[in-house]
Amino acid sequence: MSSEQNPTPETVDAEPRPGRLTVAAALAALEGLALAAGGVYLLVMGFTGHPDDRRQAVTGGVTLIVLALLPLLAARGLLLRRSWSRGPTIITQIMALPVAYNLLQADSLAIPGGIALAVVAVATLVLILNPETTRALGITGPGGVREPE
Repeated sequence: MSSEQNPTPETVDAEPRPGRLTVAAALAALEGLALAAGGVYLLVMGFTGHPDDRRQAVTGGVTLIVLALLPLLAARGLLLRRSWSRGPTIITQIMALPVAYNLLQADSLAIPGGIALAVVAVATLVLILNPETTRALGITGPGGVREPE
């Protein structure tokens, strides 16, 4: 056995990480943290409060915490410039848009949350689909050809 690590393929890591990529990672992490916080809140209220259905509150809390892993892992991947992280980030934003729409349809304090979620989801999509971000992640066009700059 050798103590050397297996070398990783050369990527575009020599270039500095674009600001767009950092902001997209921060927004994805923010969504993940919000999901985790909501899950913890539901769990705590399910165990200590007086929910209508304790089992539903606990199940919802656990579900939100597990769902929080996707944007958090994607954000970490974006910061580390892993090309695989673009897919989960896009999927998370597409899933967030209908949730934001439903929040906007409510007649309550959920409306500002829906506006914030919609803004974050659209901004993250714009940032992650930007050609500069795509190049920074080492994603190539069809047939492995680099996109023109």
